[in-house]
Amino acid sequence: MRVLVFGKNGQLGQSLCAQARGDVVAFDRTQADFRDPLAVAARVRDLSPDVVINAAAYTDVAKAESAAEEAHRVNAEAVGALAEAVGDCGARLVHYSTDYVFDGTQDAPYREDDLPAPLNVYGASKLAGEHRIAASGCGHLIFRTSWVVSPHGGNFVKTILRLAAARERLEVVDDQIGAPTSTALIAATTWDILSGAKAMPDGIYHLTAAGAVSRYELARHVVAGACHIVPVASDDRADGVSRPKNSRLDCGKLEAHLGAPLPDWRGDVDEIVAQCAERQTA
Repeated sequence: MRVLVFGKNGQLGQSLCAQARGDVVAFDRTQADFRDPLAVAARVRDLSPDVVINAAAYTDVAKAESAAEEAHRVNAEAVGALAEAVGDCGARLVHYSTDYVFDGTQDAPYREDDLPAPLNVYGASKLAGEHRIAASGCGHLIFRTSWVVSPHGGNFVKTILRLAAARERLEVVDDQIGAPTSTALIAATTWDILSGAKAMPDGIYHLTAAGAVSRYELARHVVAGACHIVPVASDDRADGVSRPKNSRLDCGKLEAHLGAPLPDWRGDVDEIVAQCAERQTA
């Protein structure tokens, strides 16, 4: 199995490459810039792989509001061009999307067939990418995930650790609920599926760790009393970007294929915190 990975230096890309199986070629942004959709598609056609894993994306939710054109080019136009090239090569595309395609207003976890209604530019651009993949006709797996965390790159867990080391008091929203999901879990699940004997049908699947927690509760778990965490409402911390308050995703469809439940979020989050602590003392 020859696999082409895009976004190798991102949070998820690093985990995918660390756990790589098969003959893997990986590109970073300097080798395949998703602001140039045609160049990305050319990379696929040049290599003609069996599988393409796209871990590249425009992920700055706040900045996307003022850079909508660039966010759409990276998350939709380039993804569409990529999908067409994958189809031309007879390959299969693995792509990652987000809970932000939903508005977060329903009480229950979101299923794959629930109606998307993104609240912000980032979510809209990711949803447009999903639609372009489907329209291309290529073989594909789209994994929607949420609250991605890892010991590298920028993410909520690392931000809380950094701020807690510098401040005695932090304000964290307590009305946004989701499942912190490690890149290690996403990568391991991806490779298990690709190397498994049982083929997974094309389509969208939700992939998050089990359990749910508010951002406030997650922050308290991460710092374990290192500083005072104060709960606040999203409206009191407004940065001009609307975010879903319910980011829970129902992963039953994926778990049925895997034949096992996905693990609880606490194990991987604790491991990330431990790794970050080791790096600080090294």
